[in-house]
Amino acid sequence: MSNIVAIVGRPNVGKSTLFNRLIESRKAIVDDMSGVTRDRHYGVSEWVGNHFTVIDTGGYVAHSEDVFEVAIREQVTIAIEEASVVIFMVDVVTGVTDLDDEIAHILRRSKKPVYVVANKVDNNNLRNEAAVFYSLGLGEIYLISAMTGSGTGELLDEVITHFEEEPEAENNLPKYAIVGRPNVGKSSLINALIGKERNIVTPIAGTTRDSIHIHYNQFGHEFMLIDTAGLRKKTKVKENIEFYSVMRTIKALEEADVIVLMIDAVEGIESQDINIFHLAEKNKKGIVILVNKWDLIEKDHKTTKAFEEQIYEKISPFTDVPIIFTSVVEKQRIFKAIEAAAKVYENKLKKVPTSKLNDVMLPLIEHYPPPATKGKYIKVKYVTQINATSPMFAFFCNLPQYVKEPYKRFIENKLRENFDFKGVPIQIFFRQK
Repeated sequence: MSNIVAIVGRPNVGKSTLFNRLIESRKAIVDDMSGVTRDRHYGVSEWVGNHFTVIDTGGYVAHSEDVFEVAIREQVTIAIEEASVVIFMVDVVTGVTDLDDEIAHILRRSKKPVYVVANKVDNNNLRNEAAVFYSLGLGEIYLISAMTGSGTGELLDEVITHFEEEPEAENNLPKYAIVGRPNVGKSSLINALIGKERNIVTPIAGTTRDSIHIHYNQFGHEFMLIDTAGLRKKTKVKENIEFYSVMRTIKALEEADVIVLMIDAVEGIESQDINIFHLAEKNKKGIVILVNKWDLIEKDHKTTKAFEEQIYEKISPFTDVPIIFTSVVEKQRIFKAIEAAAKVYENKLKKVPTSKLNDVMLPLIEHYPPPATKGKYIKVKYVTQINATSPMFAFFCNLPQYVKEPYKRFIENKLRENFDFKGVPIQIFFRQK
């Protein structure tokens, strides 16, 4: 079960600032990729060893007056449905507004843990002002300043008490999640694979509607397929489909071993696809990219190559990823997609014997050592793969602090050239020997 924290509230209360603070705290460690799109509204955060996904719901509201408040209400409803914990942000400077009251009304009916967070509490006078928010009827008020970060530690200490332990896998089968924007063909792909139209069952009202796990066992492949198209009860509000599908995707992504990211050949790879790709990469998931509706593209002998290059450019620097061109409607190459996912899963679990690693990597490093820094030479003595659920390698050397990012990338490329980790993010650590 993935842990998702959704930040809700009316506009301009500081949701994005808090969101940035929560994910930036790890940014230095995780995200030194250049060119990562800045329009993300979801990211990975961590507090005392608990990893979770944070969603800033503010990124999903159309800014026109009439639909505006309706959209905010919808989002709060979807956030309650999908998140593990809801942070309800209010602004101590403006006090309680009608929209705050309305959001509080929706939240009071929910069964989910809700934290009322009064933002912009930058001095002691404002602390007393925050008492007005007790009128929202949601219990304790947490005082923070998202700008300076004061109060966020106490808040997170509380939030993580609601996280579920990662359950033991119900079976040891690989889990593949098929993700992508609405209407890219996810359900059709699943139906084509299973070979029959699934009846969409409406679950009993009030039960959680999580992604469906389908046991696939044919043609020599056995795995669990996570279907994010998922069941959906029709609610009275018109759904904010994009936001809903993002929530659903993130949940599936955290449960899966390999992500099959479907993109639309006609529309090309869009920023939301790239965001999902980077989220999968950060979560150390295997990745296969499926370009669907390829039958609709006018082709010459260069088309595939050009399309691949365009994708690689947008997802770089992690480009060692299989791309399969399919047409689900024509049933073209859909089993190739399954074979690719199986191979990526195998690569994710691959363990390279230490002796082999050292035989291959040490001569390479000797030939191209890390550049000297401040006249100091870095000597790598020994390499080993760390025992983990995705490939991680430790290089033991005398001065690990002087090894820079470009050199790590060089090492990663050499590991990929020699040991086939296609589709899988690799982590490299230089350690003191």
